[in-house]
Amino acid sequence: MTTPSEADKAKHALKNRALIGLISTFAVGLGVFLSGFVIDEPAPYELYMAGLIGIWALFGLRLSRTVAVLLAILVVFNVGGVISMGQMPELKTAPMYIAVSLFLCITAVFYAAIINANERILSVMFKAYILSAVCTSLLGILGYFDAFPGADIFTRYGRAMGAFQDPNVFGPFLMLPLAWLVHGVLVGDLRALPVRLVPILIITLGVFLSFSRAAWGMAVFMIAGVAFVLFIRNPSPKFRLRIIVLAGLAVVLVLLAVLIALQIPSVSELFTARAQLVQDYDEAQFGRFARHWYGLLMSIDRPLGIGPLEFGPIFGEDTHNIWLKASLDYGWIGFISYLTLTMLTLGFGLRILFRERPWQPYLLCAYLAYVAHVAIGNIIDTDHWRHFWLLVGIIWGCVALETRYQNRRSSFPA
Repeated sequence: MTTPSEADKAKHALKNRALIGLISTFAVGLGVFLSGFVIDEPAPYELYMAGLIGIWALFGLRLSRTVAVLLAILVVFNVGGVISMGQMPELKTAPMYIAVSLFLCITAVFYAAIINANERILSVMFKAYILSAVCTSLLGILGYFDAFPGADIFTRYGRAMGAFQDPNVFGPFLMLPLAWLVHGVLVGDLRALPVRLVPILIITLGVFLSFSRAAWGMAVFMIAGVAFVLFIRNPSPKFRLRIIVLAGLAVVLVLLAVLIALQIPSVSELFTARAQLVQDYDEAQFGRFARHWYGLLMSIDRPLGIGPLEFGPIFGEDTHNIWLKASLDYGWIGFISYLTLTMLTLGFGLRILFRERPWQPYLLCAYLAYVAHVAIGNIIDTDHWRHFWLLVGIIWGCVALETRYQNRRSSFPA
């Protein structure tokens, strides 16, 4: 029979585990929240996550086979960067660049590992991400309208950029929380609709005022993508009618918000300029598209790469194409690794996207956001976007959860 002292010890141990679990969950949520504040580098996110990952590694971070595959691919990717760095006559800032690349890749592995260990952490991560997106959107909005002295620190070239260094990163950062909030509107309790509409409008206005053409397109894709997937997943006519009505309402509200914003002359002028599909700097002699062609020829001639950040000084601007970035900054080794990562992430995610699992809604939104980021990778570099690697970690974490689920089913057949 268990003695009272032993029972007390067991109860105390349970309390300690619960406290440790609460602290660790909060720590992860804080890390995700900090990903929305990258005004300077190293950002608080890097410093904080480096410590968090180190502590977690010391106290039981386990890598499943699925997560280990992700780690192997990303290590090879960065090995390509190290080899490419060896082609440079002067290293300049290349070692730090590759170090940051490796660190961000490690964050993807970390997120995948902790999700595989505890699927409930996804809820905390998404809530933290939404809070971060709302906060940085508000900063961008207040900065755009010069709401207080020094607010212009949150803008660049007359465009909102929140607590980021570039409006073109700020806009895409908002895609995952936008998708999750729209998902909640379409499937959640209608009584909570006003609560969800407030952050949706804040984030949407932030996306709009970023004047990022890529982010505008991504936002349309996210809203339409979530509605479409939910529509085809549920055959109920009543549910499908709800999807159509609410999706239509969301589109109307967004359009109204945009029309109201366009009544401001400065907003209208910049919108007209940015709404053009092709800008002058895209089609100039050494514009974006011309640089893509020159970069392709250079990547064929230089299989080991030309070194990180070397393309910009040669042509006056960075590659603005993640595939050229991979081949030139990380060599053919890096390009093949990155292509492998992309194909596996897209393939594995799609294979389990429609399976009824507790983590399926999180996977759906992260997968759509990842697809959108892969698409805009053709016109911008995404290898140092912190939230991009968070998306990779979420998808691979869900893939690892599915693998564990299937292994358990095979061990205990019905």
